[in-house]
This record gives sequence, structure tokens and C-alpha cells, in this order.
Amino acid sequence: MARLTRWTAAVAAAVLLAGCGGGPAGRGPGEGKDRSAPAPAPPSGTPTAPLPSSLTSQRLDWGRCKATAGSPAPGDAWRCATLKAPLDWSRPDGETIGLALVRAKATRERTGSLLFNFGGPGGSGVAALPSYASEVTVLRQRYDLVSWDPRGVGGSSGVRCRSDRRIEAAEAIDVTPDTAAEEQAYLKDAADFGQGCLKAAGKLLAHVSTTDTARDMDLIRQVLGDTRMHYFGMSYGTELGGVYAHLFPQRVGRLVLDAVVDPTADSVGHALNQTRGFQRALDAYLKSTGQEPQRGSRKIADLVRRLDAEPLPTSSGRKLTQTLAVTGIALPLYSKSGWPALTNALAAAERGDGSGLLSFADAYNERDGSGRYGTATHAQRVISCLDAKQRPTVEQVRKLLPEFERISPVFGAFMAWDTAGWCHDWPVPGQYDTPRVSAPGAAPILLIGNTGDPATPYEGARRMADALGKGVGVELTWKGEGHGAYGNGSDCVDSTVNAYLLYGTVPKDGKVCS
Repeated sequence: MARLTRWTAAVAAAVLLAGCGGGPAGRGPGEGKDRSAPAPAPPSGTPTAPLPSSLTSQRLDWGRCKATAGSPAPGDAWRCATLKAPLDWSRPDGETIGLALVRAKATRERTGSLLFNFGGPGGSGVAALPSYASEVTVLRQRYDLVSWDPRGVGGSSGVRCRSDRRIEAAEAIDVTPDTAAEEQAYLKDAADFGQGCLKAAGKLLAHVSTTDTARDMDLIRQVLGDTRMHYFGMSYGTELGGVYAHLFPQRVGRLVLDAVVDPTADSVGHALNQTRGFQRALDAYLKSTGQEPQRGSRKIADLVRRLDAEPLPTSSGRKLTQTLAVTGIALPLYSKSGWPALTNALAAAERGDGSGLLSFADAYNERDGSGRYGTATHAQRVISCLDAKQRPTVEQVRKLLPEFERISPVFGAFMAWDTAGWCHDWPVPGQYDTPRVSAPGAAPILLIGNTGDPATPYEGARRMADALGKGVGVELTWKGEGHGAYGNGSDCVDSTVNAYLLYGTVPKDGKVCS
């Protein structure tokens, strides 16, 4: 199953409304070019040579945007361009790759560019920003709104690791194996996925880390002519923002990090955090329906266990497996607007019809009605497996299972086994246990934690603030539900963020919006 970190509240809500996400996905530009095993990328903090003027002085050819996989071409306000960036940041005068950018210019007096990353890793900013623009109309008065497809994503040498047919076949694999045969099949599928990524990406596979992308961000800043980085990062985009601040503390302008990733957590720590977060969200959902959370969770866990032995039929003719059911339960927890539909889908599943939960799972997995899948989960995996050193073994997972299942009878086993399978036998070694985000001397960075966030539990905001350093991280807490806070229904949050970005007004650290 895909890791449950990919979408911000705005994008998840759009998927819930659409009922089915994704569209046709093309081959990655790197596919078939270099199939040799790439060398490890340099770790975070490795000095790079001065940038050549061919990079810093490049002029972008802004033109009309084309339709992307799953998204139509945006309106006339939007222009797209391709920026050259080094394939290997330790050799900035060497081979380059293209990064796809999208921009809408400020409508009034311009403060600068405001760069957006919508999370993932693996989310396409070129596709997401135009659809998100209505949420940030006030910000466009003073900023050029800018986003991009990070390296390995979408229009920036996007990686596709396996075919649609093989993706669908893999959905039948038990990701919480109960027997030696199921365990072997699970690990073999994980290893095969990594080899598919290597075949598709070649030498790019060693150069798609968060650190590489943070350096790309600073090149974007320079080419756009901004002296400071103004940035809005959501979900995984908060980790990216923290890494940027660590590498370029003196270039930090106004940074907003919403739905903050805990920078002190390693792979197992992230999985434990998410297990707690999704169970909290499930508890809140169950309370909203008048159910006692512990009893309601046991009922859902029983349903999931039954599916392990006997998947449910659906109106499409496909089967709702245990894995697809858990994915389908997770998606509507990203936004409170999805809770009523979750009630209907669970009730139908209890009656023997898995169609509703399968629809949610397909939306999360970017599967359209013709059976084509998007590639965000592919990019998510190649980026996160290059970042993370930790590779838990099956034996370690078995020891961890009781703790995960105690936290959540619904999500625990899936989260635990994911730590063993996600980067199993990955072709490239990981770079760090936890990202470096300390940023002494940086301007104040606004961090927003949502107490009901399933994917990035609110404790991450405080830990990011502490890790950034004294006087840098400023925490804002929202007592709400869903993934992310800005644009999610709180006038307090929205006005605080707008005042910070538009006028530089820094709120008091520890402010709470209820």
C-alpha cells in the first residue's frame, strides 16, 4: 500500500469530491537511458562548487501551460516554463535535468515570489497550484504564485516504476503477511518495485533526495530574481522547507510550514506517529457518529480481518482486499468533509458491498475508471527511500507489531509491515536517519499544527520549532480536524497566516486557534 502521507487537505478534499483520482501517466523521461546502479548521492551539508552562470543567469521561456496527467490545462493567468538544474549537485557544471515550473503573476504591488510545495513526496506542484489558487487569492495580490514538479516527479523527469497491469496485480499481495509464503511474496514485490525504479530512473535515482530538491529551490529563487525565499510548504513540504532553512538560513524570507512533519522521527518513528494520528482521526470520526471509539474501531478491525480471508465483491467486478479497504478508510480521514461518505462506505461493506471503500482506495492510488494509475506513489517511494537510511527487518517488525496494534487495531499492522517493505532491498542507500533542519540566524518561520491531523500529528510542529532553533520556529496550533489547517475553515488560522505572509506580522509563539 502507498504510504499515507501524500496529500494536503486541499488536494485530498478535491479527490473526495471527484470520487476518483489520477489519470494517464506517461513514461518517465529517464526510463531506459541508464540502467546501471547509480552511486550514492552526497549527504546533506556536502559543500558544492560555485554555480555556473549558465544556471544562475538562465532566462525562463514562460509560455502557455499544457494539460498534465489527470489535470486539464489551467487558465490564461498561468504560464509554464522549464528550468535547468544540475543532475548531481556536487557537480553543478555537469549534466542537467529540466524542472517544470508554473506561475501566476501578482495582481497588485509585488513582494516577490511565493513558492508552494503541496506534499508527498511526489506531488506535482504544476498540477496542484492552479486548482489551489482560489484558496490563496489574497496572497496573489502581493506575490507571484509559483510551484514546480520536484525532480523525479511529473514533468521533471517523473519516474514510473511499473506498468498499470503490474500495479493492479500487486494489489492482491497481502501487505500484512501471516505465512512464510505471503511474507516471501510481499518482500519479493518490494524488491521488484525498487528494480523497476532503477530501470526507469537510472542514475537519476541517486539524485532525487530532499536535499537535492532544497538546492533546486534556491536555484529557482535566484533565477526568479528574489533575494529571499518566500515559501508555503504543506505536509512533506514542511520537511523540505526545514531542510532548505538548514542549508540556506540567511536566504529565509517568510516561510509557512503547515501540517508539520516531525523532523526528529526516523522511519519507524514516522510510522508510529502516523498510526497515532490516523487512529485519533478515526476516533474523532466515530464520536461524530455517536459511536464509542474503542468499540467502533474493533468493529472496523473485524471487517478488515474478514477481508484478509475473503475479499468483498464490488460493482466494478474487482475485489475489495484487506489492503485496499484500509487505504479506503484512510482517505476520507484527511478531511472532515469525507466523513459522511465514509459512513456510507463502511455500512455498505458490512452488507457485503465493497464498492465505496474501493472507490476511495482508487482515488488515493490515482486509479482512473479505465484502469490507469498515476505515478505520485512511485515518486514518493524513490524520494523517501533515498532520504531514509533505516531499513527495518522482518524480525524487527515482528517485535514492533504489538506496539503498533495497541495504538491502532485498524492501521497498526499495516503501518508496521510497511516499514519493512517500503524500501526493502532498495538499489540506492539512504542518506540520513533524520533530516537536518537546524537554522540558526534564520528569520522567523511560521509552523502550523492541527490537533486532529491524521497524517502529520500536531506534535510535529513543536518538534520542528525546537529543531530549527531558538527564535526561528514560531508555533501556531489549530484545534481542528483534517490534514492541514490553512484554508480548512478557521478564520483565525487564515488571518494569522495572511498577516505573516503579506505584512511580515509574526504571531506570538504558541498561539492557539480553536
